[in-house]
Amino acid sequence: MSISVYNTLTQKKELFQPTDPNNIKMYVCGPTVYNYIHIGNARPAVVFDTLYRLLKHHFPKVTYARNITDVDDKINKAALEQNVDIRVISDKFADAYREDIHQLNVLPPDVEPRATENIDQMIDMISRLIEKGYAYAAEGHVLFDVQAYEKYGELSNRSLEDMLAGARVEVAPYKKYAGDFVLWKPSTDELPGWDSPWGRGRPGWHIECSAMIERHLGTTIDIHGGGQDLTFPHHENEIAQSTCAHDGETYVKYWMHNGYITIQNKDSDSHEKMSKSLGNFITVRDLLSEIPGEVVRFALLSAHYRSQLNWSSDLIEQAYTALDKLYTALRDINVSEVETTAVSTTLLEALNDDLNTPIAIAELHHLAKQINKSDSEEEKSQIAAQLIASAQLLGLLTHTTEEWFKSRGKQTEGGLTDEQIDTLVQERIDAKKNKDFARADQIRDELKAAGIELEDTRDGTRWQRA
Repeated sequence: MSISVYNTLTQKKELFQPTDPNNIKMYVCGPTVYNYIHIGNARPAVVFDTLYRLLKHHFPKVTYARNITDVDDKINKAALEQNVDIRVISDKFADAYREDIHQLNVLPPDVEPRATENIDQMIDMISRLIEKGYAYAAEGHVLFDVQAYEKYGELSNRSLEDMLAGARVEVAPYKKYAGDFVLWKPSTDELPGWDSPWGRGRPGWHIECSAMIERHLGTTIDIHGGGQDLTFPHHENEIAQSTCAHDGETYVKYWMHNGYITIQNKDSDSHEKMSKSLGNFITVRDLLSEIPGEVVRFALLSAHYRSQLNWSSDLIEQAYTALDKLYTALRDINVSEVETTAVSTTLLEALNDDLNTPIAIAELHHLAKQINKSDSEEEKSQIAAQLIASAQLLGLLTHTTEEWFKSRGKQTEGGLTDEQIDTLVQERIDAKKNKDFARADQIRDELKAAGIELEDTRDGTRWQRA
């Protein structure tokens, strides 16, 4: 069964043909760790985690690298303000990033390089670019000469003039051309820096990913992913650096970019891109304090990854409702005796077709409906096992039904804990055994008032938060 992906470079869907089918190489730009991530930052983590799961399903080995940018002007600013080393800031928010996306059921990458641990590789690559005539040193800076690379602009499909007009470029007297970008820049005493042939300094952002890919994955990789906003200038500059450093060798075979997440403008009905610079972002950490990570993941996968996704309370409620239906279909079904389970062909075909998660999710609902319609316990178990196996490719249905429904509602401050609820449920069971039906009814009413719903089944009483 073949996989096709939309390649930003060629602007069309292509058959995925890896360089080495025995070792797929994929790289995704990770976070700049100076603050908690917002939901827009989480989208590529979830999208490319889903692609990672799909590739692992098809191929014997996938090497997935996702970097940590831990030296950056925003990190430097925070460190200076707090009078601490940049590592204090970057470690805190790198850990927070891992914690947050773990709750979204994002698998850890095979390689997680940090920029500060790859400085020597960056210096080496910059030196080669200078030797080959694609970069030049000026006043403690090293800059890439974009006019020396004739294919510059190929990824974003724009001319030099268009890119210069649409970019935030630093106008500096030491530049040959205004669009030349920084590979290395000098550091003052209060800023982090490393010794180099051009003086004490630090790397530019773009060279970091090129150098880390070269060191950890090689000169050519299969897939490079990231958010749509990285297409230019970041990924455009990566191509220029790496292609020139490797004498024209292909840097990336397939470029994949996810669409923006938008949020409603406070002053109108229109939507705008979510970003820290606009101050209209919602952090994943804040979301997770109120709703389960699986709901957030489901919401992120509910639209095709290349489409714009409008974030709203309605989207969250739709994700909640959809997951409720899937978990409800799995209640009271024993799948432990099902020996082997194949993933749904329909779902697999959807994911193989440029990661079409909306169709894949629709297939999960179709399987759930089949369970509900079946009168055979054996058939129910078989379909349920297939539903679970299929959902795993999307990173969904990772809880038991009991876990899901107990966590379904938010526990408000001062509300009943799980242990307190279990105690009251058992007290009600004992009251019914002792024919104290008044007390049993009283406990049910108390729990209902606290937002706890009870359901008496032949296997006992179960509860869920409303």
